[in-house]
Amino acid sequence: MNDVTRILSAIERGDPQAAEKLLPLVYDDLRKLAALRLSRENPGQTLQSTELVHEAYLRLVGSEARPPHWDSRGHFFAAAAEAMRRILVEKARRKKRARHGGGLARVDLDAASSLAGEPGEDLVALDEALDKLAAEDPARAELVKLRYFAGLTMPVIAEVMKISLATAERHWTYARTWLYAELADREGSTDS
Repeated sequence: MNDVTRILSAIERGDPQAAEKLLPLVYDDLRKLAALRLSRENPGQTLQSTELVHEAYLRLVGSEARPPHWDSRGHFFAAAAEAMRRILVEKARRKKRARHGGGLARVDLDAASSLAGEPGEDLVALDEALDKLAAEDPARAELVKLRYFAGLTMPVIAEVMKISLATAERHWTYARTWLYAELADREGSTDS
């Protein structure tokens, strides 16, 4: 059992000092995960990876009401990725509200000439499509979260989900195709 797994077990048992010991061990990995996630966001994102890591960490271990349960290091990072996804979705929804700027977008004046690039992903639409997939097929939705938001490799995902690598690959192919079709349908219905 490695140090992270041992500390996760201590957190589960209610050890108040365990959370303090965990952060230094996982901080660099969480920052990489946050930086990866933020790199996929639309330009003009004001959230920094440090802020995202701290908010996600507080959501994971900050609640004293019920101690969290993680089976392994991979399970912890999957939970962290899910927390980061929820934070980013909440922020995207808040930014869409009229009192927070609505449809207005920040424009960096130095980079204004290069704005004719490709549009970024719509995180709210992706979250809604992922929720729809989760209602239809929770295992495949979980796989998407682990792959896309946590950045885990397929072998690690197969281990975390306790399925074969071939099954994980099939689920990933299906889920990607399903989400692509769902997002394309949404795009087509808004263009009409």
